[in-house]
Amino acid sequence: MSVPRFVAIACLVTLSGCSGIEPVPAWERGYLADEGMQWQANPREAKFEGHVYTSKEASSGGAGAAGGGCGCN
Repeated sequence: MSVPRFVAIACLVTLSGCSGIEPVPAWERGYLADEGMQWQANPREAKFEGHVYTSKEASSGGAGAAGGGCGCN
């Protein structure tokens, strides 16, 4: 078996595993909103940390804030 054919078969097998994904039922969506399932423990604190970071770096980026390095805008 040639390498390109093996790669193609491996890709097809890998992608076939993604075809069985089912949507989350409505009664189980509450579990996804639990505090332990969130990326940040506190979204407000994460936003504040992003603001302080962009202010101290004196850059304007994805957060949409720019400052002089003192932390106040």
